Amino acid sequence: MVKSPSSPSPVTITVSSGGKESGSRSIGLTSPVPRASISNNPNSPLRRASGGGGSVVRRLSGGGANNYSSISNTTEEFNSEYYTYTVQIPATPERQPLTTSQTSLPEYGNNTGKPETSYISGTIFTGGFNSVTRGHVIECSMEQEEPTKKTKSMCGMKGCDEKAIQGRSSGGPCECGFKICRECYLECVGNGGGKCPGCKEPYKYVSDDEDDDGKDYEDDDDDERVSEAEDQALPLPSMAEFKLDKRLSVVKSFKAQNHPPDFDHNRWLFETKGTYGYGNAVWPKDGHGAGSASEIRPDFGEKARRPLTRKVGVSAAILSPYRLLILFRLVALGLFLTWRIRHPNREAMWLWGMSITCELWFAFSWLLDQLPKLCPVNRVTDLSVLKERFESPNLRNPKGRSDLPGIDVFVSTADPEKEPPLVTANTILSILAVDYPVEKIACYLSDDGGALLTFEALAETASFARIWVPFCRKHSIEPRNPEAYFGQKRDFLKNKVRLDFVRERRRVKREYDEFKVRINSLPESIRRRSDAYNAHEELRAKKKQSEAGITASEPIKVPKATWMSDGAYWPGTWASAEPDHSRGDHEGIIQAMLAPPNAEEEFGSEADAENLIDTTGVDIRLPMLVYVSREKRPGYDHNKKAGAMNALVRTSAIMSNGPFILNLDCDHYIYNSLALREGMCFMLDRGGDRICYVQFPQRFEGIDPSDRYANHNTVFFDVSMRALDGLQGPMYVGTGCIFRRTALYGFSPPRATEHHGWFGRRKIKLFLRKPKKSKKEDDEVAVAINDDDADIETLLLPKRFGNSTSLAASIPVAEYQGRLLQDLQGKGTHGRPAGSLAVPREPLDAATVAEAISVISCFYEDKTEWGKRVGWIYGSVTEDVVTGYRMHNRGWRSVYCVTKRDAFRGTAPINLTDRLHQVLRWATGSVEIFFSKNNALLASPRMKFLQRVAYFNVGMYPFTSMFLIVYCFLPAISLFTGKFIVQSLSATFLVFLLGITITLCLLALLEIKWSGITLHDWWRNEQFWLIGGTSAHPAAVLQGLLKVIAGVDISFTLTSKSATPEDGDDEFADLYVVKWSFLMVPPITIMMVNMIAIAVGVARTIYSPFPQWSKLVGGVFFSFWVLCHLFPFAKGLMGRRGKVPTIVYVWSGLLSIIISLLWVYISPPSGAAQNYMNFQFP
Repeated sequence: MVKSPSSPSPVTITVSSGGKESGSRSIGLTSPVPRASISNNPNSPLRRASGGGGSVVRRLSGGGANNYSSISNTTEEFNSEYYTYTVQIPATPERQPLTTSQTSLPEYGNNTGKPETSYISGTIFTGGFNSVTRGHVIECSMEQEEPTKKTKSMCGMKGCDEKAIQGRSSGGPCECGFKICRECYLECVGNGGGKCPGCKEPYKYVSDDEDDDGKDYEDDDDDERVSEAEDQALPLPSMAEFKLDKRLSVVKSFKAQNHPPDFDHNRWLFETKGTYGYGNAVWPKDGHGAGSASEIRPDFGEKARRPLTRKVGVSAAILSPYRLLILFRLVALGLFLTWRIRHPNREAMWLWGMSITCELWFAFSWLLDQLPKLCPVNRVTDLSVLKERFESPNLRNPKGRSDLPGIDVFVSTADPEKEPPLVTANTILSILAVDYPVEKIACYLSDDGGALLTFEALAETASFARIWVPFCRKHSIEPRNPEAYFGQKRDFLKNKVRLDFVRERRRVKREYDEFKVRINSLPESIRRRSDAYNAHEELRAKKKQSEAGITASEPIKVPKATWMSDGAYWPGTWASAEPDHSRGDHEGIIQAMLAPPNAEEEFGSEADAENLIDTTGVDIRLPMLVYVSREKRPGYDHNKKAGAMNALVRTSAIMSNGPFILNLDCDHYIYNSLALREGMCFMLDRGGDRICYVQFPQRFEGIDPSDRYANHNTVFFDVSMRALDGLQGPMYVGTGCIFRRTALYGFSPPRATEHHGWFGRRKIKLFLRKPKKSKKEDDEVAVAINDDDADIETLLLPKRFGNSTSLAASIPVAEYQGRLLQDLQGKGTHGRPAGSLAVPREPLDAATVAEAISVISCFYEDKTEWGKRVGWIYGSVTEDVVTGYRMHNRGWRSVYCVTKRDAFRGTAPINLTDRLHQVLRWATGSVEIFFSKNNALLASPRMKFLQRVAYFNVGMYPFTSMFLIVYCFLPAISLFTGKFIVQSLSATFLVFLLGITITLCLLALLEIKWSGITLHDWWRNEQFWLIGGTSAHPAAVLQGLLKVIAGVDISFTLTSKSATPEDGDDEFADLYVVKWSFLMVPPITIMMVNMIAIAVGVARTIYSPFPQWSKLVGGVFFSFWVLCHLFPFAKGLMGRRGKVPTIVYVWSGLLSIIISLLWVYISPPSGAAQNYMNFQFP
């Protein structure tokens, strides 16, 4: 490989266009934007230079620690733990070697050709441990000419090919840069109202005296050139401007050459022809002019004062009785337990002891669950204020570009067999079509299985998105998941006024049906393609063997590879699981399916043979879409989903660096296109800089109408989470959550409150980003704003975040972009000026993607704090709860956003066995939390007392199952033995029991009232609480104890996601499938024992000469209570409705009769004759 020529860019990546048998021709690709954060790193994995222009080297895959091969025939040895990466682009039959003109990347700003976008979006970047970073071009769209686009000097009007006017710095007579010839321009001025055909705005320089060359415009340009420069939004400094040898704060870093240190207001007024505002002689002509009789004084502070969100408390008429009932029930429980302890059952002390122990624990568990519900709140947002504040023209942003911060959306998947690619594709489509500025959205799909099926499905999704996304924007489609939209059973013409809607909907529906066929046929297509290529490779190997003279008796070992459509090896997982290509052993892969869009809107054209729908006036840009599969190697702990999410955090920080992150499961799609805007209202409102994440409730589709296994989980999402929102915030539940990136990095909030004294009543406010002499806690990391801490913070960055300087340089940029506006900040706090984010994003180049490859390597997290204090936390199967707990423990707050229209919707397992395994995983994670340092008993003073109680209950609730199982057997034991938990059913016992039951029901009714759930939801939750408490929770406690005591690792299978049912299939067929599991043994045993005990108790009482009906009624009542709660479980065992075999009833009856008679024989009734078992004929 020949070394590429030098270039002014600090980063050089060698691109090899030769295949196995082609010549060694190489071309140097340089970064179009200087990135000092990359070039300043002498140990960067991108390159290793010797002296000023050393040769590019790579490490041999089979070499030792210091075995390197020089690319330019100059061998050198380096003593370093880093690896050098070289981008190689192999040739394929469909793609010939690139020429120099094709591989050169022009400067950003030339939007005509945009070859850099095509290059990045058509290249797979792979690399990792002991491997070369390669860039494999799968589609060279740079070679395809776009016939619809005209040259720079041509008129932009349809049907006109005349030479355009060369005025206003070659941008045409309008500021938007629309090219137009003289004749068309005069026609627009005369007949078009003087408006530009491109931006639809009036021309500012309307004159008929210009010549063909547009010379008369040049004088006007000289007068207004300075003012136009001032009108543009000030760009953010690139990552290169942040130097890590100085303080990490962005306060000084933004004072670059284009940011003068002192602002000259008088000069600004002169150059921009501005005014001092209201009352000035040159006040704008379009309103509020001086001397008007009906003049209304504008309220300049109204925009800043209007809040984006409001907190709506629960009505006092509901909340006050609710709190009072909690107090009453607490007193009643205390009196009841006191009476029970003072009145033991002398006849059955063992039965009394077990019952009173269980009742004490139940009271304690109820108190832990009820205390955090004392302060429920509701919140509402105002999207009109958000649009006015961040997307309206102002002095700093005259064009009204979006000033909203960027959002990186993470979607995670691991197995295409259990998580169908069509489900993932629909989720991706809903993200690409979300109602948020296109240039501010970047979507990342994490494929932890490295499957080619997922990769090609995502490529098909990106292709179909070019039709689906403009269709959604044009007709305001909701929801923007095509499967959910076309599957709706309501009138699709409702609220649709465009005449072409029905025609275009029919076309898009037909295209989506074809898209589904292509997705569903991908597995078979990949298999056939791979078999054909493998057979061809085997024939070539045999031919080479015969040419070499080797006997045919020796076996030929040809790896059964998985092949891509262009005839190249798939670098991820193969179906044959060969070395370096198995599920736990493959390279890291990054592919930008859709490159970052332009900052300016791009409108489509009318419908024709190529365009299915008319997109005139519709923005056809698509957000950036990236496929990521992190590197996996044997011997490394990859930490399941948490490790995949942390890899996405690092990748996105380098490629897009959105200050906010939304994570979704592959089966949770965006149901409300405005959901992201509603979440950002909380982040950008006053006090939003203390919010670490905004959690949305989980809503599910495909649940059976009766919700047999409480899959909707509305009691948790609408009662418990709303109540936590009134404290320090809801817990993080794993999906549907918008994070602040700096909070994920482990930084502390700008302000926090410590709670001391009894129940945390004494509060101490802390300002964590001001100079202070006290030493920080071990779990505290603050963004360095002060010069004193700058050097210390800089030295700690590699230890915390790894050795990628691009990642380190992105941290202060993300912190700055996530700040509040300056007019919302209080005195002495740091904000950002309005319009500072209304600038184009940096272009995505090969150097950036290659750097992103290095941060998803399997060894990158070694000796760092990723998973310990940074990113998603490792060490638990419920990494979501632990991650949220760590943030709250540092003093952050969270917010619960319940939208009028559901924000997200997903699927849940409706099969009994899958549901129990899901609950088992959650409960096992809770047990791990209880026995770890994340136990809420060890929380810091920055966590509120009731918030600590809520987190403590998360770790405690699985242990209730041990007492619940015992209590479920007590009624049966009572019926078998003829004893009861009390000596007699006295009036005092019945009054206490009645009072406790009534207060529980009244509390449930009030919770239903203020939360909006139904009584059916509450009862299903109670039923499944007992089902899970007697099946999954005891197993979780056992597994947790084994892990803590014996160190036995816990492994879980991925929860299967239900695929979309075909036409004619039963939507709830999976509900009736019975899959045997060991978790079913305890509930089945409890049901059988209680049913037999009822039969035995009834038989004994009937046969007894002195029947004790009170004890029978007490035992039967509690047994019936247990069986009612287990009724959904019993229905799940019966299978499909109406299909229960008759033999089940026969054997159940016979078994009950036999056991009842056996018990009567063993324990005969008192006073019976001795020969009661003798049978005599009459």
